[in-house]
Amino acid sequence: QVQLVESGGGLVQAGGSLRLSCAASGRTFSNYAVGWFRQAPGKERERVATISSSGVSTYYADSVKGRFTASRDNAKNTAWLQMNSLKPEDTAVYYCNLVSYIGHQVFGSWGQGTQVTVSS
Repeated sequence: QVQLVESGGGLVQAGGSLRLSCAASGRTFSNYAVGWFRQAPGKERERVATISSSGVSTYYADSVKGRFTASRDNAKNTAWLQMNSLKPEDTAVYYCNLVSYIGHQVFGSWGQGTQVTVSS
């Protein structure tokens, strides 16, 4: 079973930036797309970004398009989510997981996530 550890969250003012990291172990990382998810209090978890197994293709939810950028380094079994122009509504716990690029399959266990708090 794959293990995923998210890091890089914190408290930032609106308009600021954060870079989240996702370190994976236990499966062949390069065989899977990586999805970035977030869950705000009282809301369901939503996928905000996906990067293909090769890193060539990305997909973003409309709410983050143009502000967030997903990347990965398969040699390091690590993915990143660069978040710019952060807004208070981006406040949530952020998770990563191995996913199907199209569809809703999730292949790993959920980690602890990393808290992102954006103050106005």
